[in-house]
Amino acid sequence: MGNKIITFTEQQLEDYQDCTFFTRKEILRVHKRFREVSPELVPKTMTGNEAMTIQVPREKMETLQELRENPFRRRICEVFSRDGSGDMTFEDFLDLLSVFSEQAPRDIKVLYAFRIYDFDGDDHIGPSDLEQTLKLLTRSELAPEEVTQVCEKVVEECDVDGDGKLSFMEFEHVITRAPDFLSTFHIRI
Repeated sequence: MGNKIITFTEQQLEDYQDCTFFTRKEILRVHKRFREVSPELVPKTMTGNEAMTIQVPREKMETLQELRENPFRRRICEVFSRDGSGDMTFEDFLDLLSVFSEQAPRDIKVLYAFRIYDFDGDDHIGPSDLEQTLKLLTRSELAPEEVTQVCEKVVEECDVDGDGKLSFMEFEHVITRAPDFLSTFHIRI
């Protein structure tokens, strides 16, 4: 009975439950996954401020089974890391998995999908963002003219206000009509 390892304080667990879509058990499972990535860095007990100060390098995070095959793995880590480097704290990782969980609402998923595709961070998805997205999705197998053609077609179909780029509202309008969006914007823990 006295051998139980306390990973987080009661208050920490309550706070994590309040700001994620996870139960206590799932939060502890997320910690286990995070610790497996870098056991030499991540302690079993995180009752101090370790959850927001200890960072696992992006390169190690990208090796996670849940991210390894995702062409956007680097970008996902960058978007969810507080400093944009892709190096992740436990709290960053918890946020990432919470947004990608089945319990997260569609509007949260859409917001983060937009941020992932907005490579230059200008709050629009412009031609250069679309090109980067297409190159990742096709593993750079399209000819430059094909990339340009596809990007022009996306803007033509989705750009309601005619400014040559997609605002969040235009992106949201398109993505919420994609029948498989919720099932593909998902990571199971």
